[in-house]
Amino acid sequence: MRKIRVYVDTSVFGGALDEEFAEPSRRFFRRVEKGEFVVLLSTHTLDELAPAPEQVLEVLRNLPKHCVETISVGDEAELLANEYIRAGALSKASRMDALHVASATVAGADLILSWNFKHIVCYDRIQLFNGVNILQGYRALDIRSPLEMRDDDENKI
Repeated sequence: MRKIRVYVDTSVFGGALDEEFAEPSRRFFRRVEKGEFVVLLSTHTLDELAPAPEQVLEVLRNLPKHCVETISVGDEAELLANEYIRAGALSKASRMDALHVASATVAGADLILSWNFKHIVCYDRIQLFNGVNILQGYRALDIRSPLEMRDDDENKI
């Protein structure tokens, strides 16, 4: 069975240690450890995580290697990020967030997981991202917060 490929941005790793976001973030990472998902990490995300506290880096290091795929932020993602900005999904000041979405799109992610409600997990922006994606020949992306990722016990009826 094909595993869901989830692009995880920096906020989810940091969220695992933030009182407000810890439980849903940790719950998602436990499911990754069980092999339920493949986590896509862009080189951009890894660069953002580099100066993070050791405890945040431990969250990344504890993920099983076979459940992590590193993707590069290439020219294709750079061009797509520019299209998001041109369409008004984000401003030039939020280019790094545009790169997260573009990297996930180009890599063929099934889902983006983020706590960034201002620039990424925002209904109006998601509509713009997906509109650009369709116009540029990509498929639409599902964009969610870890709150929407229930664990196994919660999924049983």
